[in-house]
Amino acid sequence: MPKTEKGKPKHDDMTEDVVPEKLSRRTLALAKQQQAEEEDQHKEISTVSRKQEQDSSDESADENDEDMDDYDSQDLVRFNGDYVEDVEICEEDEEALANFMMGAPDRRNLADIIMNKIFEKEARERGDDQAPQNSKFDPKIVEVYTGVGRILQRYTSGKLPKAFKVIPSLSYWEDILWLTSPEKWSPHAMRAATRLFASNLNPKMAQRFYNIFLLEHVRQDIHDNKRLNFHLYMALKKALYKPQAFFKGIIIPLCESKNCSQREAAIIGSVLSKVSVPVIHSAATLMKLSSMEYSGGNSMFIRVLLNKKYSLPTRVVSELSQHFLRFTSDTRKLPVLWHQSLLVFAQRYKNDIPKQYKEAMKPLLKQHFHHQITPEIRREIFNE
Repeated sequence: MPKTEKGKPKHDDMTEDVVPEKLSRRTLALAKQQQAEEEDQHKEISTVSRKQEQDSSDESADENDEDMDDYDSQDLVRFNGDYVEDVEICEEDEEALANFMMGAPDRRNLADIIMNKIFEKEARERGDDQAPQNSKFDPKIVEVYTGVGRILQRYTSGKLPKAFKVIPSLSYWEDILWLTSPEKWSPHAMRAATRLFASNLNPKMAQRFYNIFLLEHVRQDIHDNKRLNFHLYMALKKALYKPQAFFKGIIIPLCESKNCSQREAAIIGSVLSKVSVPVIHSAATLMKLSSMEYSGGNSMFIRVLLNKKYSLPTRVVSELSQHFLRFTSDTRKLPVLWHQSLLVFAQRYKNDIPKQYKEAMKPLLKQHFHHQITPEIRREIFNE
């Protein structure tokens, strides 16, 4: 074993297990500066004019992400002050969706995840050999990132703390992120953090950030307010910079949870409708959504993706056809969302649907008839 360098502080031994030595020294060097930043942050970040200028700049940059395709469906949401609201919720549809959500697990929020982290920590302290060995942090690192968390709770605009900006480069970024109490971050902080992590993490790690931190923050806000804070909406939009991570970290887990509400699907679907996404990622997601157990979210996201008018591979069109045909023997009342997604499928891909699937749709449309939508579907597919 190499000899310990003379004069080297003892606490570095612990730190080296967590992050590379260079980054560890850099982080610890920020401790004193961070404490000063924490004291000055309240004075620096929030005059009204500066906040408006910052938000205007961010929104202008985000507008570059707008999907320029002709999206001819009605808007899924409306903007009301600092919030984004859905415009398509109806009680009848909610009741129909409830039939497909029976037995769904309770939604897990960030508080639940934090409790699991606490239990894991207690297990490590009891000597659980399976616990990660790199999870013990130098007290100064804990102090720094606890202070960062306090800043992020009241963050509205301006520069992020320097100690926070280095987190994406750390091997154990997720463990360090928990020290900042992400469940208490302001919506503005989550937006800024998403921009940082989307730009600096690889797709696999970004997927994890989206799933554990961003998605749960968004769902909690929708659950509490029946709408979504504008800055969280923009955070979702920024997350689509990495479409594969967005689909695997947000859309697919949301549908797999079996407790995705129509409101959640409408608001998140609105983000997806406004941003250009490469066909390869959308096609793979359509395949996955088509083969999954049904929930209302499936129909919303299928509808949004089909409305982008991609030239889809034959295999994807066939999988979508089978997705709808599986409901032929289902006697439950289907939500309007389902009928709408089938109509969009017929409008966009009627010439690509294999003949045998078209014929099989006749009994499907008899079994599930909507007085306004089904005649339109029949007209598209059968020229009736």
